[in-house]
Amino acid sequence: MKMIGDVLTSSILFEALRKKYPEAELHYLIYPHTRPVIENNPFIDKVIEYAPENGKNPVKFIEFLNFIRRESYSEIIDIYSKISSGIIASYSGAARKLGFHKNYTRPFYTQTFIYKENPDSRAGLAIENRMQVLKGLDQDFPLALRPKIYISSEEKEVYRNKLQNKGIKLNQPIVMCGVMGSSDIKSYPENYMATLLDMLVQKVPNAQILFNYLPSQTSRAKNIYALCNSETQSRIFLNIYENSLKGFILNAANCDLYLGNEGGAANIMKALEKRTFSIHSPIIKKNYWAIYEDDVKHASVHLEDFEPTLFENLPARLSKRRNAELYQKLKPELIELKLNEFLKNLLI
Repeated sequence: MKMIGDVLTSSILFEALRKKYPEAELHYLIYPHTRPVIENNPFIDKVIEYAPENGKNPVKFIEFLNFIRRESYSEIIDIYSKISSGIIASYSGAARKLGFHKNYTRPFYTQTFIYKENPDSRAGLAIENRMQVLKGLDQDFPLALRPKIYISSEEKEVYRNKLQNKGIKLNQPIVMCGVMGSSDIKSYPENYMATLLDMLVQKVPNAQILFNYLPSQTSRAKNIYALCNSETQSRIFLNIYENSLKGFILNAANCDLYLGNEGGAANIMKALEKRTFSIHSPIIKKNYWAIYEDDVKHASVHLEDFEPTLFENLPARLSKRRNAELYQKLKPELIELKLNEFLKNLLI
């Protein structure tokens, strides 16, 4: 698994498998940078890291394939279902290989599953699509489970103290703001994000705001700060930032709320059982990543909520330019009412 949100969400399979097969040996193949979201997961016996450069080096890739084959797996579940992971599954020697149905990967698996288009529960498609693959092993698996992140109380306390030392008051709301998405096509326009932060502080004057963004997005995060009004700027703690995923998780564990772009950060906050208000990119289908939303603890918005006709007859893949044009139509004023209703539930 490659992306942080995907790795975290797919970890639900291990809980389901462990409860069904308590004696099974369960391994998880992931990219190294995603490891912190599954650390200390009690349902995973072994984590295997796949270095991205392996796929670019034929010799290293063959060595990795041989390593996987020596593990002697009886079953392979490939949620990623890309050509690279399909080759790994096919070469593994496992008697049963489960993946998603795609024309270019179908030959790699003994059984494939078609992506559902509509969810049957509030869990969302990201959860339900993953869980359905387990039906290749047994029909008696739950429809959905909730992703969880396992951190110790000691780890959380260390970062709690760090926040206090940097001026955070623990008796006032702490808001983690995902000011940037993982890429431009998943990032709400900067001026709009600043306006939402102004709205937040107007509604919750004692909010203490932390920014989350990639190191390469530092200048853009600072631009969002500059676009906020002076009152909002006084509530933003730019001096609190963690470069590492583990550091972000531990900061997030001490927050009360997530506000910002939908993505890995929002999924992490949900797994930590924190409130979330997420903004979906127009390029993403809301019903896929709107996980466990009830508009009380978890809520999100998508332009299609307000302008459904804009999404009629759209191509399956939007260009970056078209995505940016649609983002511009998701003005903060459209979001304000739902955001204000959501913030009423924030303990202040």
